[in-house]
Amino acid sequence: MRRRTGLIDTAVDGIRERITSGRWPVGTRIPPEPALAELLGVGRNTVREAVQSLVHAGLLARRQGSGTYVLSSSELAVTMGRQIADAHQRDVVEVRRSLEVEAARLAARRRTTADVTALEQLRDQRATAYSLGDLDAMVASDLALHLAIARAAHNPVLLSLYESLLDAITENIRFNFERPVDDDPGHDDLVAAIAAGDDVASMTEVDTYLSRLIDVS
Repeated sequence: MRRRTGLIDTAVDGIRERITSGRWPVGTRIPPEPALAELLGVGRNTVREAVQSLVHAGLLARRQGSGTYVLSSSELAVTMGRQIADAHQRDVVEVRRSLEVEAARLAARRRTTADVTALEQLRDQRATAYSLGDLDAMVASDLALHLAIARAAHNPVLLSLYESLLDAITENIRFNFERPVDDDPGHDDLVAAIAAGDDVASMTEVDTYLSRLIDVS
């Protein structure tokens, strides 16, 4: 029994690593059982139990007649998502402010040339989506920009916490875009402050923006 359990754990780890590393992104259909068994070097029964374990954990989802798909890249995100599913939008913005203000401060101090290039590209994408009034693109580009700022902070703990809240943050961004708030379409000043290494201005930009959202939540 210990040997079989060890094989299942090994299979779980192998599948989880491919998900968390991004090799199997969210939304991807994972290989069928025979291919997984060959890939992981275990039997099909072991693969079946490993997949079921990750289904229970919330990383995978079975779709009848279609296959098994990656649902999330983080078990922490799944757990957090369940706990805050009914959270008030004001509460989410307050948590966003605590994380994003610090992320902006650290990003201004630690950003690399590649980080700045990525932020400027995402800023332009956000501005374009905003000018077109494409809500889905606005939400996606805004999330991508703020996530890039969190990455530019180069603090893995902060990034992990931020990523664990992505579902709630995404819904909050959509909620905010659906309400008339005076917004900087491209977050120009925020990106400029980070690029210039001005941590105080970076923090102020995020704090001011999110504080306005709290006032109307």
